Amino acid sequence: MVKISVIVPVYNAEQYIQQCIESLLCQTLKECEFIFINDGSEDKSREVIEEYIKLDNRIKLINQENQGVSMARNTGIHFATGEYIGFVDADDYIDGNMYEVLYQAAKESDCDVVISNFKSEIHQQKVITKYPFPINIVLNDEFIEQEILTYFLREDNLNTVCNKVYKSKIIKENNIKFPQKVPLGEDGMFNMCFFSKAKIMKYIDYSGYNYRAVIGSATRNIAEKDYFKRSLEVYLTELPDNYIEQIKYSKIQQLKSIKLIKSVMDYVHVYFTPCKELSFFKRYQYISNMICNKYVREALPIYFNEVYRNLGAYEKFIINMIKIKSTMGLLCATTYSRLRNQ
Repeated sequence: MVKISVIVPVYNAEQYIQQCIESLLCQTLKECEFIFINDGSEDKSREVIEEYIKLDNRIKLINQENQGVSMARNTGIHFATGEYIGFVDADDYIDGNMYEVLYQAAKESDCDVVISNFKSEIHQQKVITKYPFPINIVLNDEFIEQEILTYFLREDNLNTVCNKVYKSKIIKENNIKFPQKVPLGEDGMFNMCFFSKAKIMKYIDYSGYNYRAVIGSATRNIAEKDYFKRSLEVYLTELPDNYIEQIKYSKIQQLKSIKLIKSVMDYVHVYFTPCKELSFFKRYQYISNMICNKYVREALPIYFNEVYRNLGAYEKFIINMIKIKSTMGLLCATTYSRLRNQ
């Protein structure tokens, strides 16, 4: 019996795919299948995987034209035969006991889903992302509704599917899929749909997933990626029907507003960090447009009512500059902060 199906979408991951595969084959939980979806790679990713197929019959390879990570994962779900499903990105790798630890945690209480921590390396510093949930105890559907579903609305760090195992039966019986044509937040939407159906979960204080920030810091990608536009799309995206049934509309709007303003505050720092890819004038104009956006103006009063009093002095200054639409004030504050922290 296959205990866990691990789905790995692959697109031009030749540089990192070998370490990813090796980390999967070294799993202490042997009853796994590893489903690689080659999503139209133009490098030698396919050839690398094919070499490993000769060594281990648990590896499955499905080739398709490039359709994006959501469709690749959906293809993997279709072919998965395991009791639980896990996801790994091709440029990441996992510790040798990860799926044994998560599977045992799930089976102890017949959990629908298990959440773990994950490790990241950003700017040559290792960071472990943890969550404020009760550790290693069974959490029921009431907790999921009150704490987990709302957490997805106000925070981003639980969105990833890679630090979890999901009961395959729930995914397939409810036809839960990753959404197409969602430029940001496809993991979050999948999780929202799944956790809306989950009845029993567990959070364990274990860090076995290693996230690799391949492209580098956000400041290196601002010429290509419109971060604020993506946050707006998340803010405006309609939630699954059962979210609206379980959480009051006013609460949903409150949490989405707080999340949007937190993102705006982050992007002020990202776009005011000097970079060669985008001129100072364009970055200055970008922030000016962002803080004047009608949805930001709509969300600001909610943020002030719910969050402002708990902020530190620097954050209060930033949010006040956003409130009065002072791009120059934001520039001065972020420049001072950056120089002070050097």
